Amino acid sequence: MKKENKYVITWLLSGCLLLFMMVVVGGITRLTNSGLSMTDWHLVTDTFPPLTEAKWSQAFEEYKKFPEYQKINIHNDFTLSDYKFIYFWEWFHRFIGRIIGLVFIVPFFYFLLKKRLSTETLKKCVVLLGMGAFQGFLGWFMVRSGLIDNPDVSHFRLSLHLTFAFITFAYTLWVALDLIYPNRTASIVPLKKLARIGLVFLLLQIIYGGFVAGLNAGLIHNHWPLMSDGQFIHDSVFIEQKSLFLNLTEGKSGVQFVHRTMAYVVVGLILALYFASKKYTLSSTQTKGINALVIIVFLQFTLGVLTLLYSVPLWLGLAHQIVAFFLLTAMTFTLHRLSK
Repeated sequence: MKKENKYVITWLLSGCLLLFMMVVVGGITRLTNSGLSMTDWHLVTDTFPPLTEAKWSQAFEEYKKFPEYQKINIHNDFTLSDYKFIYFWEWFHRFIGRIIGLVFIVPFFYFLLKKRLSTETLKKCVVLLGMGAFQGFLGWFMVRSGLIDNPDVSHFRLSLHLTFAFITFAYTLWVALDLIYPNRTASIVPLKKLARIGLVFLLLQIIYGGFVAGLNAGLIHNHWPLMSDGQFIHDSVFIEQKSLFLNLTEGKSGVQFVHRTMAYVVVGLILALYFASKKYTLSSTQTKGINALVIIVFLQFTLGVLTLLYSVPLWLGLAHQIVAFFLLTAMTFTLHRLSK
């Protein structure tokens, strides 16, 4: 690591930490059904929550105009106190988003003026800024889908918002790793290819994790290793929607089946990488990356099973999402060390 890159690396890793916090709070927001509590978006005026009871009452009355209250919460003795609770998590989620924006933009221009960014790093940071702006748009695009007729966000939009946050984190980490390890070494091509395949399937698994969350598909077939009625592929996988494709992308049973089955694929690919790596002489960082992958993927698999068996309690659902983040971190680090 070059000394002149130290502060840029700290900046990028701080962004990674904030993105991690953003996803964690986003998970709490989803699991507490708080995502539709703020019915509008303003860059400045809703930076802080309502500060008086009159403002709270005004916000609550505005919330009552939308489907979530009119179709669900109106029947649940939903009070202003309940509203304040769900409002907090959505506000906090957006507040961290604003902090991330400031943390990326202000130091970026500082490093630009001080000429601390090489041409290559500058290009990557511009991409990161664009990704951050697009992620903010995806957040509102997702929320918008639950404010019209259906009192729930589109599971496609939720998964897109979640997955792009993971990708933005991974790319930020990759840029930081390029600066931490500036000296290139010969890549191990077979292991690199296997790690790339593992990353693709891990991202597909994250996408389907978003589908499961968006459809509340973890609340059915709460059995393992088989689905309900002792079936590996339950009959309902094929009958909820009009076609097999729709069943596997919009049906609760089909989406859960894909997610639980792809978990075996991800575990298998990481184990294949681990055993294939034994044929090569690896650096310490390569070895640590692969070992971390094996440990984290088994932890994540176990959490996934427990989350399903216990019908997605808040703490288990959140732990499952957090460890998915650690798994992507380990995969990104390992692929980087096998590639450069």
